[in-house]
Amino acid sequence: MPIVEAHILEGYSSQDKARLSSALTDAVRLVVPAPDEAITVLLREYASEDYARGGSRRTPAPASPDPKGVVLGYLDAMAARDTETASGFLSVGFEMRFPGSGPMTRLQELIAWSKDRYRFVTKTNEAVEAFQSGRTTCVFVRGTLAGTWPDGTVFDGIRFVDRFEIEDGLITRQDVWNDLAETRAQ
Repeated sequence: MPIVEAHILEGYSSQDKARLSSALTDAVRLVVPAPDEAITVLLREYASEDYARGGSRRTPAPASPDPKGVVLGYLDAMAARDTETASGFLSVGFEMRFPGSGPMTRLQELIAWSKDRYRFVTKTNEAVEAFQSGRTTCVFVRGTLAGTWPDGTVFDGIRFVDRFEIEDGLITRQDVWNDLAETRAQ
């Protein structure tokens, strides 16, 4: 029955604290084979005037954006064909790779590359998972694709996995795997 106690400064929203509690529970489960209901997380909040480091009072840093929200916001903007909004989710030096493509760094490259692959594609997300490793957050989105081939034939139920890397709240990398080519060849 693991108990985790974290000390934080006041100022984080209920949603931010729920994300922190969930992440701490997940961190315990990486090592201790305990069910969720056996893991207790206690957050102790302190007023900023009751805290000093190096002799100076501190205020809490803003919470990092929810990485799942960052990725889903980007994917929603792409689905709406709003490349201006989608670009706002990308960091300087962003890179993406799709099956059969080389590295691309601009959304316009993706649009040009995909125009001969299909007329239109949509995603149905089945799962969105986030993992932290050092400064980088990895977000995996998996589900199915539906759309129209260049000849007008409709397709659906094609598996995909997107892997995103996020640093400082922005997407730095996107890797995509899917069965489009295999399905089209059939």
